[in-house]
Amino acid sequence: MCRHRVLVACVLSVSAASLGCSNLMRREQAPATISLEPPPGVAAPAHTLPQTLPSLPATPSYSSLGNAQLEAALTRSQTENQIMQEELSAVREQLASTTTQLAASRVVGRPRNSGDVNSPVVSPSAAGAIAAMQSAMGQLALENLQVRLDGSVVRVEVPSERLFESGTPNLLPAGASLLTQLATELEKVFPRHYLGIEGHLDTDPLTESSWQSAHQLTTAQASTVFDFLTTRTPLSDRQMFLVAHGSNHPVVSNATAAGRQRNRRVECVIYPEQASVPGSP
Repeated sequence: MCRHRVLVACVLSVSAASLGCSNLMRREQAPATISLEPPPGVAAPAHTLPQTLPSLPATPSYSSLGNAQLEAALTRSQTENQIMQEELSAVREQLASTTTQLAASRVVGRPRNSGDVNSPVVSPSAAGAIAAMQSAMGQLALENLQVRLDGSVVRVEVPSERLFESGTPNLLPAGASLLTQLATELEKVFPRHYLGIEGHLDTDPLTESSWQSAHQLTTAQASTVFDFLTTRTPLSDRQMFLVAHGSNHPVVSNATAAGRQRNRRVECVIYPEQASVPGSP
């Protein structure tokens, strides 16, 4: 009986030891880990990618950029439109002058058909006066001055910078000499003819605060020329009058500095009619 119990105890001990060893061996075997990293050259699955994107640098506002470009384009368009308007005005002036000259030349060279009621009626004296003005214009010895025939009148352009201090009616010494030369030629070629003294200006803003408008300044400049010619030369005040045009009649476009410089001028306009001057034959 005792031996039987001892045998049973030994069997139980051996079984327990076997179970313990088996558990120990199982504990020593670490579970295999599965790597989620893709092999080289294979893209990672979408669910393994970071869910947040890196912050991007701030971009400029497209609305504000567009407004700036529109404003610049609008400014350019307004400037180009102003230039075109000034050039158009100058072209119209030149076209009117050319048309008048062409009409006058046709009238002079074409006899009137008495049976044509639509033919322009021009007296022989008027036609002869135009031809005489055109012929006499070539006799003026005026260096560096623009002289042109405008219909039946002759226009002599005198630049303002050669006559006056900038932006004023103050006559320069060289301007006085130039006016003396001009008066000598006018007295020789166009004696006793009516003379219009016309003041012109460009579109630049006035720098002198004493002048409120371009017409005021051109009036003062034309008056200076009128006073000099009537007091310092043989020309008579009975054959002269003055006109202030301001910036209303540019001879060329004001879009360029050269154009604005030419538009600042005094024009001596010679008419075919002659005045009754005391002491003249």
